Amino acid sequence: MDRLVHAVGSVAGVTALTAAALHIHLSLHFHRFHGPPFDYVGLALAAAVSWTIGIGPGEPLLIAAAVFSAKHKLDLSEVLLTAFLGANAGGIAGWAIGLKAGRRIVGARGPLRQMRLRALESGERIFERHAVSAVVLTPSWVAGIHRVKWPLYLPANALSAAIWAGGIGGGAFLIGPPVADMIADIGTVGLIVIGCAIAAGAAGALARRRRRAR
Repeated sequence: MDRLVHAVGSVAGVTALTAAALHIHLSLHFHRFHGPPFDYVGLALAAAVSWTIGIGPGEPLLIAAAVFSAKHKLDLSEVLLTAFLGANAGGIAGWAIGLKAGRRIVGARGPLRQMRLRALESGERIFERHAVSAVVLTPSWVAGIHRVKWPLYLPANALSAAIWAGGIGGGAFLIGPPVADMIADIGTVGLIVIGCAIAAGAAGALARRRRRAR
């Protein structure tokens, strides 16, 4: 119990520091933001929500912000930093939630309880052998459920947030504008035709797979 209180206290401290860093960054750059400052605040909140629960609007907003950066409407470095800070804070919050209530929820009586318990056992083995990789590749609350210690989780979470912000944001910055221009050139009718062709190809592949299975 004492360790849990210590961990939660550490989480609260790190979260406060992260929020303070974001506040300081926004305050220092408010007068020279490249674009509306509320866009950055929205991106930070979306990233935090997405990393807390595992899904959300963080990734689409990061892609959109990076594309706007390529069109000189936002600043890429501020976009990436904002996304990183929001994701890092959200990851800490999700880990704390999983640490405090995750096992009780997973082990609760109800449908598929045995399956949930087996999945928990399998996850334990994975986190014991490949803790850092598991933290990077799974939602934040999963690490909390498996009681990953904060000295390991915090840097691994920061690494994961940096990879996410830099990889997705940087990729959208480089690739997004040409794709957007191509879509604009193709037009709505062209997109419909391409979508129908993709759907037809997927349906044909599914039909062939079913015939082989039979």
